[in-house]
Amino acid sequence: MKRIISTSDAPEAIGAYSQATAAGDLLFSAGQIALTPEGEMLADEPVAVQTRQCLENIKAILESEGLSTQHVLKTTIYLDDIADFEEANEAYGEYFADNPPARSAFEVGALPKGAAVEIEAIATTE
Repeated sequence: MKRIISTSDAPEAIGAYSQATAAGDLLFSAGQIALTPEGEMLADEPVAVQTRQCLENIKAILESEGLSTQHVLKTTIYLDDIADFEEANEAYGEYFADNPPARSAFEVGALPKGAAVEIEAIATTE
């Protein structure tokens, strides 16, 4: 059965979606942009700062379920400009230094609220 996950430590959903859902031993986060839990959009910040905020949001969602980034199996990174990959990758590595999850990264046409990066994650609850 699907479970809805919500925490005040990550930004509120800004549309018809949940911060995350879980079923069985899997948790799926919604794509997280550089929006603070207080609702401040960091679109004017460098890609590294935006990447860290995306991952802080995912980390908060995981922690609300008693999990950590070590539970993440797969991430997908969406970039407004693939030329920003190296900068995003460096910041991303701060969160997944040991035993990193599988990952895909794509350039997309545009992201919500003018974001430069959006990240989603799939984690195990085991």
